[in-house]
Amino acid sequence: MAEQRLKADVVALLREGTVIPAHPLALNAERKLDERRQRALTRYYIDSGAGGMAVAVHSTQFEIRDKGVNLLETVLRMAAEEVEKAKLSRPFIKIAGICGPTEQAVLEAKLAATLGYDLGLVSMGGLQDWSEEQLIERVKQIAEMIPVFGFYLQPSVGGRVLSYDFWKAFAEIPGVMAIKMAPFNRYQTLDVVRAVCHASRRDNIVLYTGNDDNIVADLLTSYKINVNGETVQKDIVGGLLGHWAVWTHKAVELLEEIKQVRKNKEQIPAELLSRNIQVTDSNAAFFDPAHHFDGCIPGIHEVLRRQGLLEGRWCLNPDEELSPGQMEEIDRVYRDYPHLHDDEFVKQNLEKWLSKYNK
Repeated sequence: MAEQRLKADVVALLREGTVIPAHPLALNAERKLDERRQRALTRYYIDSGAGGMAVAVHSTQFEIRDKGVNLLETVLRMAAEEVEKAKLSRPFIKIAGICGPTEQAVLEAKLAATLGYDLGLVSMGGLQDWSEEQLIERVKQIAEMIPVFGFYLQPSVGGRVLSYDFWKAFAEIPGVMAIKMAPFNRYQTLDVVRAVCHASRRDNIVLYTGNDDNIVADLLTSYKINVNGETVQKDIVGGLLGHWAVWTHKAVELLEEIKQVRKNKEQIPAELLSRNIQVTDSNAAFFDPAHHFDGCIPGIHEVLRRQGLLEGRWCLNPDEELSPGQMEEIDRVYRDYPHLHDDEFVKQNLEKWLSKYNK
């Protein structure tokens, strides 16, 4: 059973809900790995209070798997090493991105498990011609290697629309522990929630938002689904987000604030709903929906560059750059929402993160 492969404190944190940034890739001007800054990013997420991180996912750039680049094992190993060096007294969830056809995905799952990762974030991207039955069989094989964090990726960035029946069958797979919902679509998000609620394993599966266009509202919403005449409640307990790769310290504070509202069963403050729109507006600047998300990775890099965590915006693909007007949009959200950024926290700690750990 997947639960038996995960430490009890990791399972407890996953179910409680936490902030999980999607880890970017630090490159130098030659578009080669900048090890010092790659490790500094991991240290930033740990010290920000994040409860985990997802490595080798979209924000880490899928090209790390390409021949001639071959950075998959390297970035996974570095992140795991930094978590180990931190000697944390609290649980920290290590999640590895897994993609590609079954044979590739199973090998990536084995690698992640060998390196001590807790879960695999399984992408369905790039498999557009596969049937839903084939996708389910693929996940079953991955789940034999590592506990699974499902991922509903929006079609505009390589995902596909998946049916309610797919997600119900997905939720029945032993080894599935969580699902990241990121279709950027209310109807499709609801499909996943309903499917999980109707599955026999619903109590084993937790839901995380990846909907960067609706983060705060997702985290404030309790779904109450009628299942055979009984009401089943399911909450979206945390987030696994590329958006939380920046301004992470403030994201941790935000989730804690939301948890208190949920715990105390308070009426949702109107200010939190206003902040939902501010976060969404900031995400629009970073992730570039105005240009079909073309600038999403450079947008995240630009924020980290401004803070000093990255040296530049470089991506493995030299064609990936900010879209026209995106820099001005980032300037705008910085100016309009100073309470959302964590520049001062980064400034206070940057030198420490960029330094070598003592042996």
